[in-house]
Amino acid sequence: MSKNKLAKFAEMDTFANVVQHPIKGSELFTSDDELKGRWNRDFFHNDNPIVLELGCGRGEYTVGLALHYPEVNFIGVDIKGSRMYHGAKTALQKQMTNVGFLRTNIEFIDRFFAADEVSEIWVTFCDPQMKKATKRLISSYFFTRYRRFLINDGLIHLKTDSPFLFTYTYELLRENNITPSVLTADLYGERPAGVPQELYSIQTYYESQWLSRGLTIKYVSFPLSHSGELCEPEVEIEKDTYRSVGARSLSPNAQ
Repeated sequence: MSKNKLAKFAEMDTFANVVQHPIKGSELFTSDDELKGRWNRDFFHNDNPIVLELGCGRGEYTVGLALHYPEVNFIGVDIKGSRMYHGAKTALQKQMTNVGFLRTNIEFIDRFFAADEVSEIWVTFCDPQMKKATKRLISSYFFTRYRRFLINDGLIHLKTDSPFLFTYTYELLRENNITPSVLTADLYGERPAGVPQELYSIQTYYESQWLSRGLTIKYVSFPLSHSGELCEPEVEIEKDTYRSVGARSLSPNAQ
């Protein structure tokens, strides 16, 4: 690990707006975090709604949303501390009291939030995980976890550059009779009704990269009910033909 990363991790330990609980190696998370059910009381010190951004990366979206909606509490979640550092430090510099960051494995996200503690979830430019559905942040596997803490019919928002993930999400919603609030394969080109105009001004690092290359941004929002069995769609979906994580070049995708 580089000295720069170590320095960031050490500095983040002093940040009042960051909770760090990464799970290493084969370690199992067998107990709930002490903040579960207490984020409003012990962390934000208010009763405002809580919205999560899962896979927040550098935290641009978490901070951007919080600036637009000061009456809502936002928590960015990711395992990459060196990226999260940028959003956390920006929020501190701006003296924002409605922003927090949680560094942990998203697989254990239900260990941190209690029933009905979260109002909405954002998933922005996550790895499409084309090989295995149980690793996709949008999947029946993760929906089961989200139901444990998301309010009934709480909205989930997905922004992605991945045609594969967009098509998979469409098929997943159709399989489970979930009607999307908004569904568009070209967010900036179509400007569909139901998307607040201020959200167009918030872009992640990767989103700006894709837009500069002429790629379209896909967006879906939909309510997740607590009732009903969740099923995976049994359809073949064409894989993306470019890398969407890491090098993020337009070379053939090795996944």
